[in-house]
Amino acid sequence: MQEIYDFLKKCGTYYLATTEGGQPRVRPFGTVDIFEGRLYIQTGKVKNVYRQMLANPQIEICAFDGGHWLRITATAVPDDRVEAQKHMLDGYPDLQAMYKPGDGNTQVFYLKDAVATFASFTDEPRVIPF
Repeated sequence: MQEIYDFLKKCGTYYLATTEGGQPRVRPFGTVDIFEGRLYIQTGKVKNVYRQMLANPQIEICAFDGGHWLRITATAVPDDRVEAQKHMLDGYPDLQAMYKPGDGNTQVFYLKDAVATFASFTDEPRVIPF
C-alpha cells in the first residue's frame, strides 16, 4: 500500500471515475492518505462525486507519472470519524480553508477490496491487491 500511496503522491493529480445513472464520470483528485492501515481519499459532501460514491461505491482511480501508470479498482467506504478527517487534512494545509474535521461537509472514504495495477509500455503489468 505504501508504494501505491507514494506513486499517487508523486503524481500529485490522479483521476477518479464514478458512475451516475450508467454514465461514467471522471474528475481530477489530489487527496490521498494512509490511516489505520487503509488508503483514503477525501471530498466534500456538497459535491456530485460524494453522492455518486454513495449511490454506487465502485470506483476506479488512474494516475500517470510520464512513463508508468497506476489503475486502482475498489469499493469506496465512507468513514465519518473526525479522527480520519483530521488525519487526512493534516497532510493538506491548503485545503484547510475549505474543509475542517467535523464540519458536516468533509468526507473521507477508504478503499476496500482494492486491486492496484502498475503498468507501462515496456514492463509487464504488476497487480497488487490491498
